[in-house]
Amino acid sequence: MRTTSPLTDTPAPHRWTVAVLGPGGVGGLLAGLLSRAGHRVICVAGEDTARALRQDGIRVRSGQFGDFTAPVEADTALREPVGLCLVTVKHTALTAALERVPPQVLGDGLVLPLLNGVEHPAALRERYGARRVVAGTIRVESTRIAPGTIEHGSPFTEIDLTGTADRLGPLTAMFEDAGVRTRPVADETAALWAKLTFLAPFALLTTRYGLTIGEVRTGRRAELAALVAEAAAVSGACGVPADPARTLARYDTFPAGAKSSMQRDAEARRPLELDAIGGALLRAAERHGVPTPVASRLMSELMAG
Repeated sequence: MRTTSPLTDTPAPHRWTVAVLGPGGVGGLLAGLLSRAGHRVICVAGEDTARALRQDGIRVRSGQFGDFTAPVEADTALREPVGLCLVTVKHTALTAALERVPPQVLGDGLVLPLLNGVEHPAALRERYGARRVVAGTIRVESTRIAPGTIEHGSPFTEIDLTGTADRLGPLTAMFEDAGVRTRPVADETAALWAKLTFLAPFALLTTRYGLTIGEVRTGRRAELAALVAEAAAVSGACGVPADPARTLARYDTFPAGAKSSMQRDAEARRPLELDAIGGALLRAAERHGVPTPVASRLMSELMAG
């Protein structure tokens, strides 16, 4: 079945062809959900992961969605046009991973990055063209515990897509049909900074001290509050007002044992997304002359350690 471009006024086809670049915790979960909903999914990954996915599919363990296995196709590079390419690699692997999705092969497909940070959409637009790239954010706690095996721990999976509702309607409907709460947001800057303002304090503090969010919000609450205030000040300087009290209240609703993805990477001795998260925060602070003593200290300590 031919996949109609999602950027036309033509209604979305019943069955999309979706490439997932980086079928890890986030990408693997979405690949499994979209496959289970009847869409054709092509996972693009390294040879070992691709082989495991071809043999066994995506295995998901989830309190929200249940436990299930879904078949997917897998390859080490994208070799045909698709309607949508999800970019769900870690920021540390982004440059190398994009070589697996050549622009001339992607064709008219939409590119949706669901990465941490605020600076990546510009790089993707330079490679694939401004009209092809739709920035988005995802709120979820999901971990790859082995190639093709995903453990989804949060009771929610929510995506914000930036752009107009009429442009993003078919894409929103596809995710919603797969069980993922999805909404279009008009302001890209606001969506990206809303996530970073919440994520940066969580990631930097849990990783620096090796503590869960419950331990941080009780044993290091003053430091958490100070860092949240700094992040909110930077966000405000970038044109996106943030409420520190509301951010702290959101942390208080998290399960006490929750860990940030950066903390999990540190525990597994994987590269950390320090530059995409803390680095982006500090660069924006410097541009706007916002003091960030706590964030600067934590970044220095993490980079030194």
